[in-house]
Amino acid sequence: MNHTDETCCSGCARKTERTEEQKRKLLNRLSRLEGQVRGVKKMVENDAYCNDVLIQSAAISAAVDAFSREVLRAHLHSCVIRDIREGRDEVADELMETLERLMR
Repeated sequence: MNHTDETCCSGCARKTERTEEQKRKLLNRLSRLEGQVRGVKKMVENDAYCNDVLIQSAAISAAVDAFSREVLRAHLHSCVIRDIREGRDEVADELMETLERLMR
């Protein structure tokens, strides 16, 4: 992964270039998440038992957490290490803010 200073689609000033393999793995996880959410939506539409919906909701939460951990792992091993080596120590503060948000 490589962090560049180009503007991305959401308007932020930075962008991370990922290998095709990294993109494929992340996109596959997101596709599975989409399927899980659609499944829970259908359960609600079909008046599924609350406990069954809750169990599926917990599975979605776990999948989102796993996705976030994977992105965080890649971020640490690429962007954060590179920025620190280049003397941009402020990346540590950015990382702490991100971790605080993830732990809410």
